[in-house]
Amino acid sequence: MRLFSGLVIFLVLCSCKNDASKAKVLKQENTTINIKDIKSDSIITTKIEFPYLDETNAMDFFLEYEKDNKEQNVRITTTKGIIEIKLFNETKFHRANFIYLTKREAFNNTQFHRVVKNFIIQGGNTDNVDVARKRRKIGHYLLPTDTKRGFKHHRGVISMPSSDIENPHKLASPYEFFITQKDSYHLDGNYTIFGKVTKGLDVVDKINAVATDKADWPLHNIYIEKVDVF
Repeated sequence: MRLFSGLVIFLVLCSCKNDASKAKVLKQENTTINIKDIKSDSIITTKIEFPYLDETNAMDFFLEYEKDNKEQNVRITTTKGIIEIKLFNETKFHRANFIYLTKREAFNNTQFHRVVKNFIIQGGNTDNVDVARKRRKIGHYLLPTDTKRGFKHHRGVISMPSSDIENPHKLASPYEFFITQKDSYHLDGNYTIFGKVTKGLDVVDKINAVATDKADWPLHNIYIEKVDVF
């Protein structure tokens, strides 16, 4: 009788433990990625888990993520040409965020949705339902400003706009960015500069020259086809 009771208790505990584990896993997203094995020159398919990012864990996540993901160079392929950007190590959270979202393909098939003549081109927004679905899985979070690194809004820097959500600290939307087409020093101190264009300023100029509607949205959509780390 004691053995039977002990067995019941053991099974109940295991069941509770498994339920707890399942609950924890539900907060993770299993993603299949292809990794190149340098030794064998073959492609290995593996599954990795990413946490759902929100205001409670995003900064801690990027603090750890940036330690093992030191890439700085990204290539933005648009319907107007290619823009290459070097991200700054000094703004590590914003660099890590951009690298992470690039690797998660969160910018692919988005648009330059705001073009202000002789000022900026702003990208990352989209009405693509597949992109929206992907971003909902990645998370919903904002990034704090990091404006005291000595960078200025010179022509060709990449900076992060404030969220559409009104907030006193100008927290930034992680999925959007803007590139200055002209020196815009009145933005200094309010928005985080986290990189600069190293190639393709002529493409920035082409995008800035397109016709827009009254809301600054290009009359003919300018797509960000993909963003790559290189």
